[in-house]
Amino acid sequence: MTTSATTTERVAVVTGASRGIGHAIALRLAADGVAVVVGYAGNHEAAEKTVAEITAAGGRAVAAAADVADETAVAAMFDTAEREFGGVDVVVNAAGRMALTPIAELDLAEFDAIHRTNVRGAFVVAQQAARRVRGGGSIVLFSTSVLGLAFPGYGAYAASKGAVEALPLIVARELRGRDVTVNAVAPGPTATDLFLDGKGEETVARLAAQPPLERLGTPQDIAEVVTFLSSPAGHWVNGQIVRANGGII
Repeated sequence: MTTSATTTERVAVVTGASRGIGHAIALRLAADGVAVVVGYAGNHEAAEKTVAEITAAGGRAVAAAADVADETAVAAMFDTAEREFGGVDVVVNAAGRMALTPIAELDLAEFDAIHRTNVRGAFVVAQQAARRVRGGGSIVLFSTSVLGLAFPGYGAYAASKGAVEALPLIVARELRGRDVTVNAVAPGPTATDLFLDGKGEETVARLAAQPPLERLGTPQDIAEVVTFLSSPAGHWVNGQIVRANGGII
């Protein structure tokens, strides 16, 4: 379905929405009156909690399980959006996988798992979004500012996100004439469970001191950027990588 929305309600599909940045994005979009499909991989309880938060605040949401690398499951998630809310206007692929290991020591099975989620997953979600997002809509993928920071231990993760950065401008050009924008957001160090896991207080404090704003980002900081890019106000931004990192690089 690629026709323009016929009602004032906009509809978003957000993957990785059961926790972290994806959770914050789902709540922020819902606060603007967007109906949200809360995509999740395995944590059903957390996804339903996100739905409950949205509905308690007067919004509309439904949870949908999908491994982002599984094209059948992702298609079913988009089907849910169309069946429950009438279409898709915003797609945010916030699902991701990370392992911090020096390249020389990395188990290649973990490398394959990272790339399955981060590269194939981004491609599959972008493919479905390109087929279904209505005119005036937007697609937002996720990269990372680690590409520029080049932290040791992040080799597999950064490599996967480098592949993601190749997509937005190509997809945007392929959607010429559809009035659909495609961008990627590249957060810097952000205080999520995924980022903080395994890091001591000294490491966290050192990273927080690096940006000129002298703090870590928050999921809400990133959600505001995504909300802008997916709104009419941000519709002239297209094919870009937005480095939301407080000036760390």
